[in-house]
Amino acid sequence: MGTHMPAETTTEKIRTERRGAVALYTIHRPEALNALSDELIAELLQKLEAADKDDAVRVHVLTGGPKVFAAGADIKGMAQATAAEMARKDPLGQWDRFSKLAKPLIAAVNGFALGGGCELAMNADLLIAGEDAVFGQPEILIGVMPGAGGTVRLPRLVGRLRAMELLLTGRRLPARQALEWGLVNAVVPPGQALEEALRLASEIAAQPAEAVRQVKAAVRGNLDKPVLEALANERERFYSLFDTADQKEGMAAFVEKRKPKFTGK
Repeated sequence: MGTHMPAETTTEKIRTERRGAVALYTIHRPEALNALSDELIAELLQKLEAADKDDAVRVHVLTGGPKVFAAGADIKGMAQATAAEMARKDPLGQWDRFSKLAKPLIAAVNGFALGGGCELAMNADLLIAGEDAVFGQPEILIGVMPGAGGTVRLPRLVGRLRAMELLLTGRRLPARQALEWGLVNAVVPPGQALEEALRLASEIAAQPAEAVRQVKAAVRGNLDKPVLEALANERERFYSLFDTADQKEGMAAFVEKRKPKFTGK
């Protein structure tokens, strides 16, 4: 998608770039297979939230690079912790902020997406996997359980029975099976996940911005609501878009049989 632009920001843990209206974030802890420390997640959230408020950004894309997405949490830092210490520090509480992002987040996954890596990928609105991608929640194998959404999001994506199988055995799910189970949108040849994610992001970025935000908010917000309440919320959001310039332009273009020129307003 366009010319590869130099990184705007390089840190120890997250690299960020702009590709037109798309913000790209690359996890960069190669020495630790991109293990997710609390500091890394804090940095990623800070960058996502800043771009989420930037009108020039329409879509977020997150990747771990060509070899590995994220091979779990940073176990060394918590191995000797007590239950009281974990509850007091609440290191996973910050993960709730992913759900508050207004703009679409696409994950491009290569290699391992295990434990916290799988949970991070499941926070995305769309997920593209390379054929070498492997998903799983192996926490049971080290005496714990998922704590950043694994027992909540996985059943919603693949169903209760399949989720239980993965969660209780720690088994790994290869990309093709993840596609069959509904965990990912598409599986592409090795090395092409980011390219496909950026192509998809570009397509979404060209849509009317407020309508895109309202679609995400409706789908995310209505998943657990009773049907009638969810339908009322959807209608309210639908009606609100009639105060946008893009709605007027989109419908006028349809009537006039031409391509719309959306401005994001």
